[in-house]
Amino acid sequence: MLELLRREVVHLPFRIDEHVNKITWLLRKYSDVPMSLADACLVRMSELYADSPVLTLDDDFRIYRKNKREIIPLLHYSN
Repeated sequence: MLELLRREVVHLPFRIDEHVNKITWLLRKYSDVPMSLADACLVRMSELYADSPVLTLDDDFRIYRKNKREIIPLLHYSN
C-alpha cells in the first residue's frame, strides 16, 4: 500500500490533522477496548464515507460505533 501511495497510484484524501478533535474523542471513548490511532482513523473515515464498509480482521470493530451510535458496516474476516 505504501508503494502505491508513493507512486501516486492510490490517493488518500484523509488528513488526520483535519480530524484530530474527533479522533481524540474516539480514543478517549474507547480507551477501555483499547482503540488504536489507526482504528480511530478508520472509524472517522466510516463517518465521512458512509457508503463504504470497513475491511478488518479486528473484532473490536463490532464494538465501535460511528456517529456515536451507528453500527459500522464491515467486511469482516475472522479465524
